[in-house]
Formats: sequence, structure tokens, C-alpha cells
Amino acid sequence: MTDLHGLAEPKAECELCPRLVAFREDNQHKYPDWFNGAVPSFLPAAGADSTRLLIVGLAPGLQGANKTGRPFTGDWAGDLLYATLLKFGFAEGTYAAHPNDGLSLKDTMITNAVRCVPPQNKPVGAEMKNCRPFLAARITSLPNLQVILCLGRIAHENTLSALDHKRADYKFAHGAEHILSVEGRTITMIDSYHCSRYNTNTGRLTESMFEDVFEKAVLSLN
Repeated sequence: MTDLHGLAEPKAECELCPRLVAFREDNQHKYPDWFNGAVPSFLPAAGADSTRLLIVGLAPGLQGANKTGRPFTGDWAGDLLYATLLKFGFAEGTYAAHPNDGLSLKDTMITNAVRCVPPQNKPVGAEMKNCRPFLAARITSLPNLQVILCLGRIAHENTLSALDHKRADYKFAHGAEHILSVEGRTITMIDSYHCSRYNTNTGRLTESMFEDVFEKAVLSLN
């Protein structure tokens, strides 16, 4: 198996998860013009070291990031996320749902717990475990990171596991704040329901609720 120690970004043709590889190859056949690979993190314009806020999602959407190659780009979840980032000053430019729209991030990075699109948007345990070293390396590589915003329970649980924290000690709840010790640093982790169309359509997550967690993030940044 490939040594993943310290590797924050997998290669696009990552082969760690057979089921995801098979799904990717099927999509490459169906949609040859799509990205169809392990989606890299979306870095701030000033470079990774400027990251103070890290947003962690679940996995690329089939017709979102898997198609465009940029996290949360091309689907409803991205519409809400990027509008909120622009409102709170974490992004600049105009979001137009494609990777060449000129949108840039400010002091913020966006990544996913699982980097390859899973069938039915549901990664299995082994796939989350295989991808976890990338998330761990991504987090620990950011010298100025102060806040991690987890979008959904799976992002919350995988972030804790990536950092060797016990899940039982940090219960997921929308708007919950947790203080984590990461290699001698203190980082605030904030939870949010995922900004998926399902959650917004059912009223589980409203725009106001989503903005509330970003207000908490702003207050937690020094």
C-alpha cells in the first residue's frame, strides 16, 4: 500500500478504494469530459499557509465536485456555501458554479473527508479510513489554522478520528463548538448540518442557521 504519511492531497487517480475506483472508471466512460478523480482541496488565494478557517465536507458530489474538480462547485450545496462565504468575507469575486469563475478564498480552505465521489453519496467505513490520512495531513500542515467547520456528522467524526480524538468526547450538534488540542495548538471545531439540498428543502437547515455557524467562526478567529 502507498505510504500516505504527511501527504495532504491524494493523486487524482488514487487507487486505495476498489469500489470508488470502479465507480470513477464507470463515470469516466459515461462522462469523459468530467474531472472524475480525487478532488483536491480548494486553497485560499494567498496560499495554504494563510488558512485560518478550514471547512470539511463529506465527499464530492457526482455532478458537483466530481464533475468540476473543485469542492462544492456545481451543485446546490455549493450555491449556499459560497454565497455565505462571500457574505462573511471568506471569499471574493463571483461564484458561477464552475472552477474558472474567478472566485477566490480568503484565509479559508475547503476540503472533504472523502476525496472521491462515492455511489449514492455514501462512503463506507473502509473508504473513510483509507482517506483519513489525507485529512490528518491537511489539517496538521496548516500553521495558522484556528477554526475547523465540519459540515455534517460524517465530517465531524472523521475530523476527530483523523486527529486521534475520541468521538464520544465531542458530540455532534448543529452550532456546537469544541476545543481541540492539535500538536500543541488549540483549534476550535464548529459543527453544522450539511448544506445539502435535502437538509435545506426539509427545513433542517435554514440560511439563517447556516449563517449562525459562520458568525461563531468569525468570533473564534483571532
